[in-house]
Amino acid sequence: MFLKVNKSISEEEQIADCKKGNSKAQRHIYEKYATKMLGVCSRYVQDELEAEDIMIKGFTRVFAKIDQYSGSGSFEGWIRRIMVNEALGYLRKNKNMYLEVDIQKAEYQADYQLIDNTLEAEELVLMINELPMGYRSVFNLYAIEGYSHKEIAEQLEISENTSKSQLSRARVILQKKLVEREDSIKNMIGNEK
Repeated sequence: MFLKVNKSISEEEQIADCKKGNSKAQRHIYEKYATKMLGVCSRYVQDELEAEDIMIKGFTRVFAKIDQYSGSGSFEGWIRRIMVNEALGYLRKNKNMYLEVDIQKAEYQADYQLIDNTLEAEELVLMINELPMGYRSVFNLYAIEGYSHKEIAEQLEISENTSKSQLSRARVILQKKLVEREDSIKNMIGNEK
């Protein structure tokens, strides 16, 4: 009878092994981060197969450029940035972004206390995914990834003002969706009484 000992390898050791081209270390890194990075890619490209393709290309780039990872800062954050850049490259290459610059105002403010009590993260993600691609891309880059409008403009090859208007428009659409959701909750509560 043999006892198999599972030796836990630190992330730093796995990264060092990846830099040496070790396929087992690469597979471990891939398996550790693939689900999260597919989520990142899916925020920019809704088609599941395309998002997966972008993620795979992103990991190919991660392993090709791993020597550039200095060890300072989060490794996951470094991978995430590559995935975002890969997704944006896909959008630019395929001209799937239709950026609009008109800004409309929300008709009234939502009751955020009611919304906060019932809004689930998955519902918010679904609302964001329903945004037009240009709005969704700018919203994700600004609100989720933390890019500045200047960085977004450079990444998407648009002006800073276009980035700002896209974010504003995305917020207006999300506000309207939240108001609609609030109204349906109020109607449900009213019908229960």
